[in-house]
Amino acid sequence: MAEAADIQGTGPSPARRWLRRTITVAVGAPLLAGLLQAPVVAAPAAPAAPAGDGTGTRTVDVSLDTMTPSAPVEGDTVTVTGTVTNRGKKTITDATVNLRVGPQMTSRSEIDRVTGRTGFRDDIDPAPLDDGPTVKIARLGAGLSKDFSLSVPVSDLGIDDGGVYQLGVSLNGRTSDRQYDRVLGIERTFLPYQPEATEKKTQLTYLWPLIGSAHVSAQTATDDQQTPVFEDDDLAAELRPGGRLDEMVALGKDLPVTWVVDPDLLASVDAMANGYRVKDGTTLDVPGKNQAVAERWLDSLEKAVQGHKVVALPFADPDLASLAHRGKDVPGSLGHLQSATALAGMTVETVLHVEASTDFAWPADGAVDPSIVAVATSAGADKVIARSDSVRDDLAYTPTAARPLGNGSTTAVVSDALLSTAFEGDMVRAENSTLAVQRFLAQSLAITLEQPEDQRSIVVAPQRMPTVAQAHSMANALGGLSGRRWSQPSDLLAAAAAKPDPDASTTVPSSSRYPKKLRDRELPVQAFRDMKTTRDELDDFKVILTQSERVVTPFGNAINREMSTSWRGEARAAAIYRNNVLDYLQTLTNGVQLVDKSDLTLSGRSATIPVTVQNKLLQGVEHLKLRLTSGNKNRLELNGERYAELPVKVGGGHSQSVKFSASANVNGQVPMTAQLYTEDGTPYGQPMNFTVRVSEITPTVMLVIAGGVLLLVLAGVRMYSQRKRVAARNAEAEAAESAEETEADTADTAESAGDPEPDAAVDAAAPEHGEDAPGEEEPGGDEPVQPSDPTPDTGPESGDPSGPGEKVDR
Repeated sequence: MAEAADIQGTGPSPARRWLRRTITVAVGAPLLAGLLQAPVVAAPAAPAAPAGDGTGTRTVDVSLDTMTPSAPVEGDTVTVTGTVTNRGKKTITDATVNLRVGPQMTSRSEIDRVTGRTGFRDDIDPAPLDDGPTVKIARLGAGLSKDFSLSVPVSDLGIDDGGVYQLGVSLNGRTSDRQYDRVLGIERTFLPYQPEATEKKTQLTYLWPLIGSAHVSAQTATDDQQTPVFEDDDLAAELRPGGRLDEMVALGKDLPVTWVVDPDLLASVDAMANGYRVKDGTTLDVPGKNQAVAERWLDSLEKAVQGHKVVALPFADPDLASLAHRGKDVPGSLGHLQSATALAGMTVETVLHVEASTDFAWPADGAVDPSIVAVATSAGADKVIARSDSVRDDLAYTPTAARPLGNGSTTAVVSDALLSTAFEGDMVRAENSTLAVQRFLAQSLAITLEQPEDQRSIVVAPQRMPTVAQAHSMANALGGLSGRRWSQPSDLLAAAAAKPDPDASTTVPSSSRYPKKLRDRELPVQAFRDMKTTRDELDDFKVILTQSERVVTPFGNAINREMSTSWRGEARAAAIYRNNVLDYLQTLTNGVQLVDKSDLTLSGRSATIPVTVQNKLLQGVEHLKLRLTSGNKNRLELNGERYAELPVKVGGGHSQSVKFSASANVNGQVPMTAQLYTEDGTPYGQPMNFTVRVSEITPTVMLVIAGGVLLLVLAGVRMYSQRKRVAARNAEAEAAESAEETEADTADTAESAGDPEPDAAVDAAAPEHGEDAPGEEEPGGDEPVQPSDPTPDTGPESGDPSGPGEKVDR
C-alpha cells in the first residue's frame, strides 16, 4: 500500500522547474529592474504545506490492481486499473486520479530505492503526464473507495529509449480543513520498456519446485502389496483441481522452467494412485478415497515434464543446514543423506519415466557456509544452489550464476536474491501481485542493461512451496518475458555449465554470517538423536526377519522424511511424526517376545526348563538365540555352565517352546534370566526373569525311602499269607462238619431199608392203578435209583474246598 502525502503542489519535475526558472530570470531581468521603481503590492500567500519527509499521511490509499501489458512495446496502449480509498476522517473533494511517468532508472539499486519509498516527494516524484488520462472524483467520503482505469498509448508516455521507468498513480484533491489542491496519495510501480531486442540477451533459468510436506507414515497394511498408511489425507486437497500442486503443474507445463522435484512427493502420490489407507485418529485406519485424484495428477505431471529438464533433490528434501549444524555429530546421520540421494533418481524415473539429474543440492533459502557445503557434497552432489544474499559479489553488475566454490571441486549456482524472493509475500491481493510482477520484470531488464555487450546467465530459485497465488504471479512474470526482447530461457544444467565470471566471488561465507532467522528454524539436535534411536532399533529388528524388506523400506523412507526441510517452523508437528514412527517400530519389535513364566520347583538332580518365544508378526523370525542364565551356578547349572544358548526360529503368528537341560547341586532358590539375542550378540527385547526352587534328593535319602517301601511290601505279603491260612482252616472245618452230616444221613437210610413197614411193602410191590413204579431218587442225586442198583459206596459230590491231605476226584 502506498501511504498518502499531505504536501502542497504538484507542478513539473525538478528539472523542468529549474529550466523554466532559468529562462524566466534571463528574459525578465531587464524588465524587473524598471519595475522595481514602482511600488509593489504583495499578493496573498498560499498556505504553506508541511515539509514532506517521504512518509506522508494515510489520507488516501492508491491500489494498482492490474497493468497491461506488463512489458509494453511501441504501438501498445498501457492500461492501469485500481482503487482509491479515503483512509482519512474528512471528505475529499475535487479529486483527480492521474498518471506520473518518471525518468529512466540506471541501476538495480535505484529500483530498490523506489520500491522502498512510500509517501509523495515533490522534489523526487515526477509530474503528472501532460494531457494524460485522468479520472475525476467530485466527492470521496471517509472510508469510501472508488475504482479507476487509466489508459494511455505508449507514444504519449514521453519515453523513447529502452529501459526501466517509474510509473506512478496519484490522487490530488482537497479536504475541508485545507482548501488547496495537493497530493493525498500515490502508488508507484515500474514500466519495463524495451521496444527492440537487445544485442545480448540474458540467459534466465527459472526453477519450478514440486515439493511437499511429509504425509506417509511408516505403517503399512498387512496385505502382500503393503498398502501404505497416510498420516492424513491433506495431500489430496493439493492435488485436486485448483489445489497448490495441481496449479503448479497446470501453470508449469506451458512455461520455460526447470522442474525441481522431491521424489518423496512423487512416491506418495504414486502410492495414493495404487490404493492407500488413512489414519482415522484412533489406532485404526480407513481406505483412502482419492485414488482417482492422484492418478489424474500424475498423468498431468508426466505430460508436463516432457521436453523439460528435471532435477531430483534427495528423497524427502533433507534439511542440509540442520544436518550440517545439528546432526552431523550424531553418528549415522550423514548416512541418511546418502541413501536419500541414491533413491532420488530411481524414484523419478519409475514414476515419471524421465531421467532426472541428481547432481544438485539446495540448502534452505540458498544460504551456505563451509559445513553446509561439506554436507551437501558428501552424498555425491557436486553442485550447490546458493543465493546472492549469501554468496555476495562486490560488483557494480550482476555476474553469471555459476562459479567454482572454495577449492574448486564444487560448483555454486548462485541464484539472484531479488528475483528469487520477488513473490514470497501475500500474492492473493491483486495489487501485491501486480507490483511484484512489474518489479521482477524491471529487475530482469536492468540486469541486461547493466552490461548489454556481455551475455550473462542468471538463475531464479523461488520459495520451495509457493502458494496458488504466488504460483500465478510467478507465471505472469514469466509470461511478461515471453517476448524474449532482453532475456531468453535456459535450464539449470546449462546454467551450471556456463562460463564463470572471473570477478565473481568464489568464497564460501563463514558460519558466523549464516542468518540467525534461518538457524532458529532448524531441526534440533534431539531430532537427530531420535532418528538414531529409530535407526538402531530398525537395524536390530531387520536381522531377525525372514522378509526384512517389508519393514526396512517403509521405515527407511520415514526416517528420511524426518529430516525434511518442510519441518522448518513446524517443530511440534515434526516431533509428533518422529514419535509416531518410533512407537510403531517398537510395536513391531515387541511382537517377538518371551512369554512370562511363573516360578518353578525343581526336584531331582536333573530336569528340563521350558521357555516360550512368541511371534505375533505376520512373517517368520530367525537368526535369534535364546540364552538362559543361572543366577547361582553352584546350585543350578545348565549343561555344566552358568548359561546355555539355543537357536530360535518361529513362524509368523506362532510360538516356540525352547527347552533347556538343568542340573541341580544344592537346594535353594535360583534366580534365572532368559534373554533373546541376535546372532551377533546384540540383546533383543527385554529380559524375562523367574525363580527356580531346587529341592535335591541325595542317594542316602533314596536308600531310606527304598528300605521303607520294601518293609511295606513284606508286611503286605505276611498279612496276605496269614489271611490265606485262616481261610484254609475255616474251609477244613466246614468240610469235616459236612462229612459228619452225610454219614448220619446214610445211616438213617440204611436202617429204614432193612425193616420196611407192611403197607410200604405192599405199596412197593404193587404200584397204584397198575402203573409201573418209578425208580427211587437218591437224596442229592440227579438220576433215579433203580431197585436193582447197588447202594453207592461214596457220599454226594461237594463244592466245598478239599480238606488237607484229601484227594478229590473232579
